[in-house]
Amino acid sequence: MDFGLVLQADPPASAVVSLMRRAERNGFRYGWTFDSAVLWQEPFVIYSRILDHTERLIVGPMVTNPSTRTPEVTASTFATLNEMYGNRTVCGIGRGDSAMRVAGRPPNTLARLGEAIGVIRDLAEGRAADVGGHRVQIPWVRDGKLPVWMGAYGPKALAMAGELADGFILQLADPFLTEWMVKAVRQAAADAGRDPAEVTICVAAPAYVGDDLDHARAQCRWFGGMVGNHVADLVARYGDRSGLVPEELTEYIKAREGYDYAQHGRAGSPHADFVPDAVIDRFCLLGPVAAHRERLEQLKALGVDQFALYAMHDAKESTIDAYGTELIPAFA
Repeated sequence: MDFGLVLQADPPASAVVSLMRRAERNGFRYGWTFDSAVLWQEPFVIYSRILDHTERLIVGPMVTNPSTRTPEVTASTFATLNEMYGNRTVCGIGRGDSAMRVAGRPPNTLARLGEAIGVIRDLAEGRAADVGGHRVQIPWVRDGKLPVWMGAYGPKALAMAGELADGFILQLADPFLTEWMVKAVRQAAADAGRDPAEVTICVAAPAYVGDDLDHARAQCRWFGGMVGNHVADLVARYGDRSGLVPEELTEYIKAREGYDYAQHGRAGSPHADFVPDAVIDRFCLLGPVAAHRERLEQLKALGVDQFALYAMHDAKESTIDAYGTELIPAFA
């Protein structure tokens, strides 16, 4: 099992670079950031600095979208980083939640997302692609490689991830839901004539190593609010009793009253007060090292290839170090 570190691109960018260097020293293989142009600093500028100050770390957004940058710009940006640093990038992509909504636009359609996955990958790897009815090819790409991993929750998105993407990003670490969604992705891959084992499975969630569970929950409660924001979209689309989305995912948002993107991904966000402790315990990895190891073993048994931990809390350095000394070696 690989491990990744997920950060927000808060200023100063030097702090993000420093934490990514710390992660690499501790055995993490991937370094991810949020990508929302209004809320945080530009991640691709920071990726260049991270790549220059690390040796092996693979970097990418969790997640970008097809509209805040056009697909050919996204592909060229990745291809440039790969030419400079040797194919050490991965493109996490989704419909665009905060990035689109804080700019006053709705998230992208799945159709636009599916088209963009192929265009970005083809262009970044040197192949021609159809862009708005025009045949386009980046002439300077040589031996480029860009895996494209798709974030998804709902049934149509899960099916698209299995059909089109190189990897699937699930932003929660509940074993029951992980099993349900991984099965959906792999079935879709098989139905599309692909080898399901070729779809990389990445589970991403906050991890907080420490003995004070109440404090850890308070630091990570924002995550239940963020996931609930996506779940609310699913309920609006499918209904909460449709059978297409598990009740284990939809039940807890009944007390949700709204979402403040100004507090997106922030510890202490008041819009996450509705999230009960039980949901935080299911979605996140909290507590002493032994509790983390137990959950990671469950996820690995479900076919998870990477656990990417969110470290937007007050114990980020000690958690990164604990993973490096106690957990990553055990799952190498």
